[in-house]
Amino acid sequence: MTRRLTVAQAVVAFLQAQYSSRDSQEHRFIEGCFGIFGHGNVAGMGQALEQNPGLRYYLCRNEQAMVHTAAAFAKTSFRLRALACTTSIGPGATNMLTGAAAATINRVPVLLLPGDIFARRNVAPVLQQLESPSTQDISVNDCFKPVSRYWDRIQRPEQMLTSLPEAMRVLTSPAETGAVTLSLPQDVQAEAFDFPEEFFRKRVWIIPRARCDKELLSQAAALIRQAKKPLIVAGGGVLYSEASRALANFAEATGIPVCETQAGKGSLPYDHPQQLGAVGVTGTPGANIAAREADLVIGVGTRYSDFTSASKTAFQNPGVRFISINVAEFDAYKHAALPLTGDARATLEELQSAAAGYQVEKTYAVRIATFRSDWEKEVDRIYSTRKLRPSLRAKSSAPSTPSPNPPTSSFAPLAAFPAICTNSGAPANPAATTWNTAIPAWVTKLPAASAQKMANPNREIYVMVGDGSYLMMAQEIVTLAPGRRQTQHRPPRQSRLLQHRRPKPRVRQRRHGH
Repeated sequence: MTRRLTVAQAVVAFLQAQYSSRDSQEHRFIEGCFGIFGHGNVAGMGQALEQNPGLRYYLCRNEQAMVHTAAAFAKTSFRLRALACTTSIGPGATNMLTGAAAATINRVPVLLLPGDIFARRNVAPVLQQLESPSTQDISVNDCFKPVSRYWDRIQRPEQMLTSLPEAMRVLTSPAETGAVTLSLPQDVQAEAFDFPEEFFRKRVWIIPRARCDKELLSQAAALIRQAKKPLIVAGGGVLYSEASRALANFAEATGIPVCETQAGKGSLPYDHPQQLGAVGVTGTPGANIAAREADLVIGVGTRYSDFTSASKTAFQNPGVRFISINVAEFDAYKHAALPLTGDARATLEELQSAAAGYQVEKTYAVRIATFRSDWEKEVDRIYSTRKLRPSLRAKSSAPSTPSPNPPTSSFAPLAAFPAICTNSGAPANPAATTWNTAIPAWVTKLPAASAQKMANPNREIYVMVGDGSYLMMAQEIVTLAPGRRQTQHRPPRQSRLLQHRRPKPRVRQRRHGH
């Protein structure tokens, strides 16, 4: 049996039937679609979204912001759910490039559906079409190739039968995920085709917990038993694999201290005895001292960016060795590490069994406790400077000696916030070091606040806005505005796509910076 649909209608129907599953827990994978409409997608994706309300449509004010929001939603959902983004051709499409690059760099899934120039070419050049004297087979959407984990241009309807499943494979892959771009020429979007009914049946994409090699696991256990000053660096992969409990168990069993990257904020509760806080450029003194002296560094779900490794200067022990637990082989081999390529939670559980009986030396454990105590006193001093009410002074954790980049006292109230969003730059440093959180809730950029609330409707979100995202994306405050009924978005007469009338969730905003 077949179903006659336009390409755009087929895209929407297909996405609506895609689910992810891990540990027998199913989730609708594509939860909705952001869109800004114009020539290139209004008569295709616009009509399809209006006719199929099962895939919820969200209005954003800027194409770059919609991708940042989609990426933050996927991150907050531990990559088990994602959002799609559709735009017109030309600048509407290229505005998404920055967001696409960030999503691919940070290994989070977003589906981009930019409009593209006419496949049949006889009407070229269309408004703002890139023309090349050497080829007609190029458009501005070719810019997405280097920043996408998967890229395709759909020239014929039947190509969707192979392209969409491949896009889903990449989006749901823990190792390969990132931005996926399907360029949709505006005439092809509206072209009808008899799609097989099977194409639209529910499909569940199993996200496996891959196990690492047993021999490498044994070698890792041997390195741990030899270590005098081991240290764990917890990255975003801990959160994505929901491995926080496994990490806590491993740290408690071995006594190995844990520091965290910005992406791994909240991997371990702030009051855990082995928690040293952030490491690297925005790190706490104790975490950075432990990193400098460590003879064994166990990276869990981290890609060792320059902020984490202080541009490869953080780990200075001449005999330091690395063990890397990562689902992506590419990241597992960084720093010449012993690669334990596998799921973070499964690998930590197996490594704990393999290294059973190991405990750090008592002198090292006492030093780690001193780091925590000294930093706790420093954070309390900062809070006292602000004269906060006792109810806002959350108990803090951490390490010793004056920080080379001490957090400003204006960020002291962060300790009381259940979840925050900051922009990159100045707010990131104090948020990384003095915000005490027991939950994974660290995202950046103003649009991420929308994503936090979409993914966790019952969580209270606070937004700190510095000059970076505010100057670039001040218009997103309109998207976040509490209780505001937004103007309905109506594309031209070919189609009427109405903004969903449900009011936007309340999001508290804190502005900081210029």
